Amino acid sequence: MITYRCFSHLLKLTIMIHLDFNFYRPFRTVLLLSFFVGAVSKTDAQPVLSLTPVISTGLNQPMQFVNAGDGSNRIFIPQKGGTIRVYDATFNYLSDFLTVAPIDANGERGLLSMAFHPNYSTNGLFYVYYTTTAGDLELARYQVSSGNTNVADPASKVVLITIPHPTNTNHNGGELHFGSDGYLYLSTGDGGGGGDVPNNAQSTTVLLGKMLRFNVNTSATAPYYTIPPGNPYSNEIYDLGLRNPYRWSFDRLTGDMWIGDVGQDSWEEFNFRASAATANVNYGWRCYEGNATYNTTGCAPASSYVFPAYTYASQNPSASVTGGVVYRGTAWPLLQGWYIGADFYSGIFYKILPDGLGGWNVSTQTIAPTGIVDFGETENGEAYAVSLTGNSVFNIGSSTVLPLSLISFTATAERNGTELNWKTAREENLIQFDIEYSMDGNAFRYLNTVMAKNSVTGSKYSFNHNIAYSGSIFYRLKMKDKDGSFSYSGTVQVKMDNAAAGIITPNFITDGMLHLDFKGVNNYHTLELLSMDGKVIMKESIAGATNNIDFDISNLSAGLYLTRLSGAGSSHVQKIFVQ
Repeated sequence: MITYRCFSHLLKLTIMIHLDFNFYRPFRTVLLLSFFVGAVSKTDAQPVLSLTPVISTGLNQPMQFVNAGDGSNRIFIPQKGGTIRVYDATFNYLSDFLTVAPIDANGERGLLSMAFHPNYSTNGLFYVYYTTTAGDLELARYQVSSGNTNVADPASKVVLITIPHPTNTNHNGGELHFGSDGYLYLSTGDGGGGGDVPNNAQSTTVLLGKMLRFNVNTSATAPYYTIPPGNPYSNEIYDLGLRNPYRWSFDRLTGDMWIGDVGQDSWEEFNFRASAATANVNYGWRCYEGNATYNTTGCAPASSYVFPAYTYASQNPSASVTGGVVYRGTAWPLLQGWYIGADFYSGIFYKILPDGLGGWNVSTQTIAPTGIVDFGETENGEAYAVSLTGNSVFNIGSSTVLPLSLISFTATAERNGTELNWKTAREENLIQFDIEYSMDGNAFRYLNTVMAKNSVTGSKYSFNHNIAYSGSIFYRLKMKDKDGSFSYSGTVQVKMDNAAAGIITPNFITDGMLHLDFKGVNNYHTLELLSMDGKVIMKESIAGATNNIDFDISNLSAGLYLTRLSGAGSSHVQKIFVQ
């Protein structure tokens, strides 16, 4: 999808099509046409996830699933209260590896993460991240004991850094991973509360709301790390603009970074950072939540930020994203290359795969249990999920169905609106197509439902959207299966040029007044002013008006808005920009 966050983007808007669901700015133009856009998108076989319990007793608020990478195939399970349990390759409990103390384990606090040094098999070093009794965030290093590889030496503890976390108890982050560059990465939350009032996430000196990077290989004395070359601000900060990146991971094959960033009130994020990206990526918080503006005071142009690969609404029961892993094991070939994440509260799992065109295929599946707090990998790349509330660990497996092969989806501008056509080559277990549309490529709204013919040889479909509009409209199909899962088609975009658009002029408003000019003809009875996410800001009756009407909108913040004129059996939507 393409989202335009400023009027300069709007002015550059042409006829475009992109098969992405959500992606980075600046956008990439795939096809330029006049009044017709076409897309061909094939939905591959969707893996159906299965969860098999491998540890269901003995755990108390497990937080993470970690392997040591030392060839032993052991699994380490940090628990919120501070104790780390160690299991053999078949999940037999071996011993308590270490109890990290003292810590505060109330609320969102506790032992949050651990990571083993890439040379753990020879140096025995590992790192833990936790909240102190003062509520601060601390990164410490330990070493395994010399006499027992299943027990760490508590006396070996050294503290690398303590990050002040004043006032609030939430949004601590965070997870530790070593990158292919040998450096240690740590995600931190923005300091909590609501709305990041201090704007920590955008600060280049505060270590909250960041992805931090440490060189832990160069110093044997305090602070036991140095700042890696390439960190953009000559401190620990590597990337910025995160709210609460509680769980994240590296793709072990490509080195790409995936971050699950917990949203404020509206949007949960899966962020993607290609391994080739340089430092100083800004993920946008608090300027943006998901793809929507949140608080842009003092913010840079939208092109300065990297927007999520995929977002979903924070609506009951979904409320908190848990970042996952890209499956690179061998036991489940159909899962190969799929990124798997989840929502902590709803039990909805998100499966994301590159579509080969610069975007993503996304499907969902609801699985018990809820409370998924982490996704981890064994040494050979098999994926596991940890349930905090269920005190359990699950192996992630897969089967597959072939619900749909979508071979084309097009949108054509017609006299009275848009004609949508799509064609399938195969349908199985399919219920319906929900048509969704958007004026900005970001906030999609339900339009109508077309029931599936469910033909194994494929079918053709069409739908007419009667709308008077001048500008670009985005469409996508939400394809629903009988098992309750769904996936999205690619997004198509069409430019409309309707004479009714001249009613509201100009669409670039500099005087704080919304001007309507009916030129003697008025087929509408209501004017609505909406935010770009569809919230009604103003509603006025215009029935009977045939000449000019002005409305005072000087109280609005600068930005993009939608106007909607409604009449008997017709509507006209137009985008405006308020300076």
